[in-house]
Amino acid sequence: MRNSLRLLNRRQFVTAGAGAAALLSAPSLVRANSWPTKPIKILAGSAAGGQTDQFARVYGEYLQRELGQTVVVENKAGAGGAVAAMELKRSDPDGHTLMVCNTTAYMLNPVLIKDIKYSVPQDFTWVAVMPGGSLSLLVSEKIGAKTLKDFIDYARKTEKVNVGTYAAGSFAHMVIIELNKQYGLKMEAVHYRGEAPMWQDLAGGSIDAGFGSYAAAQPVLQTGKARPVAVSRRRIKDLPDVATFVEQGATSRAHSLLTFQGCVAPAKTPPEIVAKLSTLFVGAIKSDRVREFLKSQGIDEGPMTQEASQALYNEEAPIWAELAAGLGPQPQ
Repeated sequence: MRNSLRLLNRRQFVTAGAGAAALLSAPSLVRANSWPTKPIKILAGSAAGGQTDQFARVYGEYLQRELGQTVVVENKAGAGGAVAAMELKRSDPDGHTLMVCNTTAYMLNPVLIKDIKYSVPQDFTWVAVMPGGSLSLLVSEKIGAKTLKDFIDYARKTEKVNVGTYAAGSFAHMVIIELNKQYGLKMEAVHYRGEAPMWQDLAGGSIDAGFGSYAAAQPVLQTGKARPVAVSRRRIKDLPDVATFVEQGATSRAHSLLTFQGCVAPAKTPPEIVAKLSTLFVGAIKSDRVREFLKSQGIDEGPMTQEASQALYNEEAPIWAELAAGLGPQPQ
């Protein structure tokens, strides 16, 4: 997949929400209606092909179709989204540069990266939080575990058990640490750069378990070489019999947190443009293309409004920070 994708369409944008528009002052209304005046760039804080990249492209296609303006997705992988975040911070706050990153960039990097050069509250404004779906813990079929308890019992009896994560300092890493704390285990977190190699190693028997997205886990699930024993936050429709960590007795607050892909703009972006963008993201759930994409990811929640996104950040960021502090500084 190319690192930059140009999405072309020329249909005119139809202003959504007459009531919202009426609240704008005359100059603001003119500015909102005249935007965009040039191509929109979405910085995707991951390599091409990952969930962050896919979200940026699917929603980029939708924005382009609705706005009648070119949308360009640029992959800026590195340091859990910090590379993309720094570029967004330097961008003009005119609504023509956005960023899509996963939870790590917003919730974990500020705690785990020493001397981090960006601040989420000070440098960015929320456009939309897009729930990323529950993550799943898959265990090698050789172990024979069918539930979280089965796997915990195995880990207690076995001298060395390793669990794959998609990155050091990630949510997956944090979950493993929290399980170790609650159950008095010493499971080793094995960190990968992305999910694909982790699931390949689980299928090949190099690791005992892996923790990641349901969609990315499909190849190993289809082989039957691994079995899901627990999912985070809420049950997955396609895995109705797999209970959540909380339902199976795991008590850490980590298991109830929302993992997501978040879209933000530079902090001083005109609020009327941010509001227009937010309305577009929320309305994208009406698109067949977007609904099909979310279904393929095992996600049954659409984008949240700007206000709801900000409220979620305010509520959960302190919890992420407290839990992430237990990981200690991570190599970048």
